[in-house]
Amino acid sequence: MQISENNNPHYQRIGGDEKIRALVQRFYQLMDELPETHGIRKMHAADLKGAEEKLFMFLSGWMGGPQRYAEQFGHPRLRQRHMPFSIGDSERDQWMMCMNQAMDDVIEDEALRKELTAAFQKVADFMRNQ
Repeated sequence: MQISENNNPHYQRIGGDEKIRALVQRFYQLMDELPETHGIRKMHAADLKGAEEKLFMFLSGWMGGPQRYAEQFGHPRLRQRHMPFSIGDSERDQWMMCMNQAMDDVIEDEALRKELTAAFQKVADFMRNQ
């Protein structure tokens, strides 16, 4: 679910690398701290730095900025890469809880938050394999 730079202005609207990095850091901080997201937290390594960097790289390209993830790892193949994990409605909702709160905390532009919420919801729904 990659969007090319030509038809996705989200990278510039969010504020580029600095804001994407802040969003990703807040997302994983919430995942690490919220008891209600324990289900998805336990799917990750004890140290979240690797996951944090990969999500930053992916979101950069997904939002229309530099295609860092694709350049380093190839096509994201999100669903395939997440297949080893049991992802159902609960896991999707936990992920969205973290991302929605992170967006509320980091992104000032309400219209952009709504657009990204709709886009993230589609991706999160697509990731379900249970």
